[in-house]
Amino acid sequence: MTHPATGVLCVTLNVALDITYEAGEVVPGEINRVTHTHTHAGGKGVNVARLLTAWGRHASVLGLAGGQIGTAIATSLRGAGISHHLVPLAAESRRTVTVVSPGSATGFYEAGPTVSAGEWDALRGAFETLLDTAGVVVLAGSLPPGVPEDGYRQLAAAARERGVPVVLDAHGKPLLHVLDTTPAVVTPNETELAEAAGLALPVPLDLAADATRRLVALGAQRAVATLGERGLVGVLGTRAWSVSPPRVQGNPTGAGDAVVAVLADGMLTGDPWPDLLRRAAATAAAAVRSPVAGVVDPVDVAELEPHVEVQEL
Repeated sequence: MTHPATGVLCVTLNVALDITYEAGEVVPGEINRVTHTHTHAGGKGVNVARLLTAWGRHASVLGLAGGQIGTAIATSLRGAGISHHLVPLAAESRRTVTVVSPGSATGFYEAGPTVSAGEWDALRGAFETLLDTAGVVVLAGSLPPGVPEDGYRQLAAAARERGVPVVLDAHGKPLLHVLDTTPAVVTPNETELAEAAGLALPVPLDLAADATRRLVALGAQRAVATLGERGLVGVLGTRAWSVSPPRVQGNPTGAGDAVVAVLADGMLTGDPWPDLLRRAAATAAAAVRSPVAGVVDPVDVAELEPHVEVQEL
């Protein structure tokens, strides 16, 4: 079954209020002066939706939010013009704080509120309804306490029944649970790949390629492992590519989300896989240049993309 809709439904179960501090040199144990503060709705799927919206796609966010922080998250999404459906939580939503200084970024992430069985059921019901307008589903980020370990699998299975391709950005067991639903793309980062494959960090390129191939062998149609400054490993069928962007400095927090956004967009455009990988690596590098996750300057992407090296392994 081919689904006619063209919207991208971005599921972020652990929605957050992201606070980013830009500072000069940061000295632990001392008072550090903040030069700029950015506060907006965040979480992996929110960052993906923000990018897709900026590119002219219809992207919507589905998540769980509660309390005063949940209200601030909804206000931020409305202000950014991002379509959203936030299932109410009894508990207060979480915050994340990232301190960006020259050459480094340090994050402080709250775990998130505990989700009740009833709240999870409400989220699943909303997901089923929103599938009607989804051409692609993005499942991204951590599972908050209370959500079943196979929560993403439940959602991915529902999407498969409706013929909607799934792009999954998750770690360890939640990732492995989804593979038998044949997701269109899975996108673990290096830590998540190591967790899923039982490898030690840092993961050598050859082992990263083998582990990424294994994700395809276990059911994913395609797989992309993001390896930080080393770029990406992308697998389609029996073929694998190493993709190396130019080295940049800045805040890497949203780089993986930029990769997911490009791949989700590619599910709709049908662009050739190596071209998508090149654009994903360039967009991730451009995201590092931005102090705020979920924001990419297209001028940076255009500058960086010709310098991305793509090599078949």
